[in-house]
Amino acid sequence: MKEQDVSGLTLLGNQGTKYDFDYNPEVLETFENNHPDRDYFVKLNCPEFTTLCPITGQPDFATVYISYIPDVNMVESKALKLYLFSFRNHGGFHEDSMNIIMNDLIKLMDPRYIEVWGKFTPRGGISIDPYCNYGKPGTKFEQMAEHRMMNHDMYPEKIDNR
Repeated sequence: MKEQDVSGLTLLGNQGTKYDFDYNPEVLETFENNHPDRDYFVKLNCPEFTTLCPITGQPDFATVYISYIPDVNMVESKALKLYLFSFRNHGGFHEDSMNIIMNDLIKLMDPRYIEVWGKFTPRGGISIDPYCNYGKPGTKFEQMAEHRMMNHDMYPEKIDNR
């Protein structure tokens, strides 16, 4: 088994963790993918995501689902947790927040494919569930992104399984 090089990680195992309450993409860290010769999904779920409505300042709560096919780099999960936590006092619409997360992760990792789906709890009787994705241009993953976008949410949820 190949030994994992974690020498560049500063947050994993660090007992002096600092929590940023304002949007901070600089906290994100990566490590090297040990299996770059294989396509596989990494799925990360954050059931306690919070951001603020940019108009009212009221909190919005969501489960954020991040799925990606790594290339060379992968996101370190504690750094991702701290990054998502940094949205706590960020004022952003649901759709914008999910696209910001995806764009930051693309910039960080340059994945083959990524999708981010936020399932927000209802406020005012309406829930908003933005979905965005990206496939590396000029590859089969670009076609995969288009296909998944066109076929996304073909089986909508029932209200009782939120």
